[in-house]
This record gives sequence, structure tokens and C-alpha cells, in this order.
Amino acid sequence: MLRSRLWVQAVAVTLLCTGCVGPFEDYRPTWIFGDGSPELSAGIKSYDQGKYAEARKNLTSALDEGLTFKSDRIKAHKYLAFIYCVTGKERQCRDEFRKVLEIDPNFELQPAEAGHPLWGPVFRSVKKKQ
Repeated sequence: MLRSRLWVQAVAVTLLCTGCVGPFEDYRPTWIFGDGSPELSAGIKSYDQGKYAEARKNLTSALDEGLTFKSDRIKAHKYLAFIYCVTGKERQCRDEFRKVLEIDPNFELQPAEAGHPLWGPVFRSVKKKQ
């Protein structure tokens, strides 16, 4: 009897507490995801909305804060390259693609990305010189 009452209380407390927590992204421990993870997500979201200045600021901040995973650092530099190419800053675009390839020399753009008329040729040029 005592055991079943404790079990019911434990379940009740668990159910009550689950309503207190917001989205997982807001509570990710930095020792797992790195300090810059929220900025990376915000930067990509801003990029997708066409807010390139805001995206660049967030992506740069993410890199400055520190991203734990190599894939996240690559993603931040890749999106920065896209932003620079779209805004006509080819030198900075090339620099960001170089940083991507320094992290992973075997990196390739996704097929849809590689075919883009602005950054596709720039990436291929940087990769060729690697």
C-alpha cells in the first residue's frame, strides 16, 4: 500500500514538473552543445527569413561563444559564406569556405547548395585550390 502511494506521488510530481519546462533548446546544457548553440539556431533562422545582417551577427556570435561540435562550426561558416556571397562580398565568402575546408577538407555542399549560381562556383574554386 505504501509502495503504491509513493509511486502515485512520484508520477504526480513528474507530471506537474513536465509542464514547467519550455522547449528543450532553452535548457540544453552548454557542456553538451557549446555556448554558441542558441546563437547558431537564431542565425540560421534569421538567414532563412532573409535577415542577413542579423544572421551574420548571430552566426559570428555563435563562433565567438564556442561551438562544441565540428558540424556546428562548419554550419556557421557555411551560412556566413552564403550570406557574404548573396550580399556581393566574394572575398569574405571565399574566406568562410576556406574555414569550412580547414575544419573538414572533405566537406561538400549538398547538391541543391552546390548548384547555387552565387556560391556554388565560389565553393568549387576554393575547394579546387585546397
